[in-house]
Amino acid sequence: MYAAPVQELIDELGRLPGIGPKSAQRIAFHLLKSPVEDVARLANVIGGAKSRVTWCRRCFNFAEADPGSEASAGVECEICSNPRRDPSVLCVVEEPRHIVPIEKSGWFKGRYHVLMGALSPIDGVFAEHLRIKELLARIEAEGVREVILCTDPDQEGSATAMYLVREFKHLPVELKVTKMAVGLPVGSELEFADELTLAMALEDRREVN
Repeated sequence: MYAAPVQELIDELGRLPGIGPKSAQRIAFHLLKSPVEDVARLANVIGGAKSRVTWCRRCFNFAEADPGSEASAGVECEICSNPRRDPSVLCVVEEPRHIVPIEKSGWFKGRYHVLMGALSPIDGVFAEHLRIKELLARIEAEGVREVILCTDPDQEGSATAMYLVREFKHLPVELKVTKMAVGLPVGSELEFADELTLAMALEDRREVN
């Protein structure tokens, strides 16, 4: 229906999560009508983020890297490198974006571990595809005393939490495992919960046996 470059732009935008065909068309038309310098600035920001952002070597949150530096693979995020954070408490989340609402709650003062997803056999996501081995290694190496499971309260998140609890029982350490309690409706996603709800859920967390 459109000239080849326009259709290609719509198709690429449509591959982004949460962007349907109509939204892709609107964004494409907006970009094509925008001044060249605005589009160039957006392209530069995207390219810059891709080249400067890497994964934290410790928790797999986003971390800022030095482009072209050989040490970029060993950088830590601001949270892991903060000496005021409590290393004995780990909050386990599925994605880096889930850290933001918890931080906004102002309640949690420990560190995080990002699994980079949740177990979903239907979608081909198994334990070996997640950062579970790294989590188990951190618990032993860093003297972690408590793990707070903050996976999404949906089917995949619950299955992931149950799997982790079973894995923790094989560790040769005394570990308290808790999960968020009240305030999070079943089937919802963590990133859409408000700060007060998250703070209450974390404060009223319950031990998992």
